[in-house]
Formats: sequence, structure tokens, C-alpha cells
Amino acid sequence: MKVTICGAGRTGHLNAVLFKQVPGIEVSVLTTSNTVAGRWASGDDLWQAQTRDDHILSARPDHVGTDPAKALENADMVVITQPAQARPALLHRIAPHLPRDKSVYVGAIPGFCGFDWLAAKALSGCENVVIWGMKDVPHIAFDLVAGQKVRMGGAKAELFVALHRRESAASGAGLTAMLNRLYVAPVTLLRDYLEITLTPGNALMHPAILYTLIGPGAPFENRPFNEPLCWWSDCPQAGAELLEACDAENQAIRQASEARLSIDLSSVKPLQQELVEAYGNQIADDRTLYTLLRTNRAYAGIRAPLVANPYGPGLIVDRESRAFHEDIAFGQALLVTMAERLNVAVPAIAKTYQWARDYHGGLADGALDYVPSDWPEAA
Repeated sequence: MKVTICGAGRTGHLNAVLFKQVPGIEVSVLTTSNTVAGRWASGDDLWQAQTRDDHILSARPDHVGTDPAKALENADMVVITQPAQARPALLHRIAPHLPRDKSVYVGAIPGFCGFDWLAAKALSGCENVVIWGMKDVPHIAFDLVAGQKVRMGGAKAELFVALHRRESAASGAGLTAMLNRLYVAPVTLLRDYLEITLTPGNALMHPAILYTLIGPGAPFENRPFNEPLCWWSDCPQAGAELLEACDAENQAIRQASEARLSIDLSSVKPLQQELVEAYGNQIADDRTLYTLLRTNRAYAGIRAPLVANPYGPGLIVDRESRAFHEDIAFGQALLVTMAERLNVAVPAIAKTYQWARDYHGGLADGALDYVPSDWPEAA
């Protein structure tokens, strides 16, 4: 089986190493980095992944390059790990080079931000493509040295995937068989892709913490940070409380979607329950969302996106961070759009969304153009 991974970042690098531990798996990596591609082409360097117990996994992908025609040749599965803001251009770039003589499973890890709608629009002429997404990343990955090594954090005990509504039961069986071959954790097929779209994750989590760190009245609103901090080990109480409010609004979107579409989205659980089920005994104290976030060993060491302050001493939030360009410009934008279509009030989400767009000053405006114009009526 040939798997093409699009993106050589943290998740792409880690998955390439893990997939190559499985006998009979050919791994091709499509990257935009000439440096990473050139390093691979220049010799037999191994890609490495350091596990939580400091064991080193090593592998050499079968191909790493920038040419989609070469990377996608004879692919059975395409795994897109690039951030949401890079996916529209990527899908248009790879569409002409996907095999046409067999089913090709094109999916995103993670599959949030309405990837099913995006892929259906971008790949509308590829009838043999099966569109899928994974609910979350199978493992936390961090401390990437591109094309060389990455550290692996906490792993999910179970993995969940979903298909675009157009796909068949046979395609679902094929997808789970392929993914169960690639991953140690069991893979379960969800009933509806909205179970992924509405799963509480970064689109709720990162904006809420940013708002309570640097937003109106926050401790760092008008002053730089003195030292680096971690997203979750250093999570403020106010951040956890705002996140709970955003999570409750996400549940309201879920409930309205269930009522309007007559579907069961009960797998979309409140964030605290979701994290407890995902990380289990890796959490030292799960009494509240605040204590859970601060004591989840799977999250330990994950730094907030801070860069040197160009105007003086200290650190400031990086405006180029995925927290803005993915979680807000795509993740929150989608939730706001869905809430408007469903007539659901989401004041906490809307507050953080509007503030973040104003604070950044350069994010795209308006609804995402790939959300079907007739959703939810024609869903």
C-alpha cells in the first residue's frame, strides 16, 4: 500500500516514521520545502521520532519531494497534514496528479475546519476520490527539526474517522481496514462528518487562551511576556472559564444541527469529557477543565507561540501562528458561519473571533467560500 503524506511538519514527519514501521507500506512525502526535499535526496539520512520514554524510532521515507506528480504516483491513500489555511491551494495543486484508475482515499489529519466540504469542492472532477477525515491527531508531536527528527507526545487510545456524506459503506470498510493497518490504536468509523467538524478542539481552545492572556483587560494586553510559557501547563483560570463558555456554545451548535438534520451527533461530547476519554491516566487531576489542562502529561511542554519583541525586551504573540491563521480564520470562522445558519447565539465564540481578527489585522474576512450555500437545508 502506498501512502502519500502532504506536509513534512510535525504530524507529517511523525506519521511518515510510524507508517514505515509497518511492513509493506510505501511512504511518499510531498513537501513545499526544497531544503527538506534536498536533504532527503542527497543521501540516506533517516527520519527520527523520539518517544515519550526516549526510545528513538527511525525510518527513511521512500520519497520526499516537491513535485506532486512524483509524490502521488500510484498512491492508494493521501494524508493531508498541512494546516487548514494551506489546504485549499494544496488540493487544487494535487487534483490533476491523483491516480484515476482506482479508488484513492484523500483525507486530512485532523479533519476539522470543514475539510469534507473543502475537498468536495476542490476535487469535484475526481469521481474516484474517497473523502475522509480523522477526528484528531493520533499523537501529539512537537520540537520538530524539519527532515530530521520530532518528539512524540501523548497518543490517543482510539481513533475516529468519518467520510463525506456522499461516500458508500464499502468505502467506509476500505478506509478503516487501511487505517487499522497503519495505526496501533483501533480506528472507528463515525456516522456523520459533522462529528468531526464539531469536535471541540483548537478552534475553541487556542483563541480562548489568547483572549485571556492578551485580550481586553488581560494581564499581557499592553506588555510583553518576560519568559516563554506553555499553552496548557500555564493555562490561566480565566482561560479555562472562557473555554468552558465557548464549549457550551459549540454544544448548542451540535444540538441545533441534530434537530435540523435529524441526525445523531452524541459523539460530540463536552471538551472536558472528550479530553478525559482521549488521554485517561495521562491526566493527573481531571476534577475541572482548569486542573485537567494544567495536569495533562500529553500536553506538557507544548509552548505558546511567542517570538522576540521587535520593539524592546521580552516576548510577544506570533501573529504568524496557526492559532490565528488556522484556528481563528478557518476554525472559528466556520463555527460562526454554522451558528448563523442555524440561528444559534454564540456570544463567547463571536467575542473571541472578532477580537482576534481585529488584533491580528490581516485575517481573511467573511464566511468560508466552500461551505455549501444551501447548508443546512439541503444536507
